[in-house]
Amino acid sequence: MVFSSILFLIWFVPAVFLIYCLAPKACRNGVLLAASLLFYGWSSPWWLVLILGDCLVGYVCGRLIESSDQKRRKAAMIAGIVFVLSLLSIFKYWNFFAENLYALNGIDWLIHGLVLPAGISFYTFQVISYLVDVYRDQAPVQRSFWRFALYVCMFFQLIAGPIVRYASIEPELTDRTLSLQQTAEGSRRFLCGLFKKVLLANPFFALAAFLEQQADPCVLFFWIRAISVTMYVYYDFSGYSDMAIGLGRMMGFHLPENFNYPFMAGSFREFWRRWHMSLTTWFKDYVYIPLGGNRKGKERQIRNLFVVWLLTGLWHGAAWNFVLWGLLFFVLLTAENFVIPEKFQKSLLYKIAVRIAICISFVLFYDSTLFAFGQDLSAMFGLAGLPFVNGQSGYILRSSIVVLLLGACGATPWPKQLVLRMNTRYGWFSAAGAIASALLLVVTISRLAAGTYNPFLYFQF
Repeated sequence: MVFSSILFLIWFVPAVFLIYCLAPKACRNGVLLAASLLFYGWSSPWWLVLILGDCLVGYVCGRLIESSDQKRRKAAMIAGIVFVLSLLSIFKYWNFFAENLYALNGIDWLIHGLVLPAGISFYTFQVISYLVDVYRDQAPVQRSFWRFALYVCMFFQLIAGPIVRYASIEPELTDRTLSLQQTAEGSRRFLCGLFKKVLLANPFFALAAFLEQQADPCVLFFWIRAISVTMYVYYDFSGYSDMAIGLGRMMGFHLPENFNYPFMAGSFREFWRRWHMSLTTWFKDYVYIPLGGNRKGKERQIRNLFVVWLLTGLWHGAAWNFVLWGLLFFVLLTAENFVIPEKFQKSLLYKIAVRIAICISFVLFYDSTLFAFGQDLSAMFGLAGLPFVNGQSGYILRSSIVVLLLGACGATPWPKQLVLRMNTRYGWFSAAGAIASALLLVVTISRLAAGTYNPFLYFQF
């Protein structure tokens, strides 16, 4: 079940929210946990065994950390982390390494029929952060298994984040309030994410797919495709994050922000402070800083960056394009930190180069094979013998210019700033905005009912 589906929008959310609001306060956690397990088990009931196994081990190890001496505390933390990482490694990485081993020496260790459970990378990291924070005395131990299970399983952030720190949400697991204002704020945020997904991400996906099928390509097509792929990944994931944050707000939870207009960044460092922020801070706090961060000299800092970005690539997927995507950002960030003059980094030329490099990186992220990426990259830079434009170029530009402009504008804070200014200046604008949202919702539901493109990239993570 995905957020941008008729089943979820028309049946699941209204029913769950109604029951949740009508239930006594003491029963709301139970309602939400039951809904979350139904949501997660809808695609495969066997996935429930895995996630509840992670919940049980995380809960027991947390209690052992609380009640043991220092030596046993550390052993309990390590045991819990090893367990959840083992499950993640088997389901996500076993066949990747087995395939490469088979290519090298012919040994077949493949597990046939192994299916990656949706969201396992996200909830694994949440359990790890809980255990580490409890061990460091940075978060209280949760003594109720059902509250801990709710923290791990909440359906609105289970599949694709944001990655939620236990300490940030712990008070709301015990006591939270519902209000019309929160419901309205959450609904607006959810609709914003839904519109991003259906009215922007899906058309960008369709545009990229259309360009891939052209029998007479040119260099311009490959650049439009690169922009489309980049915008698709951004609106797909940020739209999901908006929907998750909105649903959480409707039910009394305050989830962390995950995106902050990343394409406004003028450097690679700033880009990663704005893109998938919950993952970036997770790796910083649980990998980079424990390895020594930038406190032990230049060589150790470069090593630490290498480890973080290798793991970041692998976290996104068990394929060489994801590994190289992570290592590409390691190279870019290392160059930015130690090689590229600071004066040049402030120039307009550098800011343009950063955006071009980010666009290219998402072609690598999106392409299914390294061979395909090599072909795309050579075509983008005129090395494939293609003309820069051809007879179809005018038609393609006219057909895609609206979605390209909307995508570019929506990736900036300007629309939000304009809406806030208009709401402040004109009393009628808020009502007009509500009417426009209602019309867009009708259009969105119609597109979903028509069965148009509706893939969701981050379900594979």
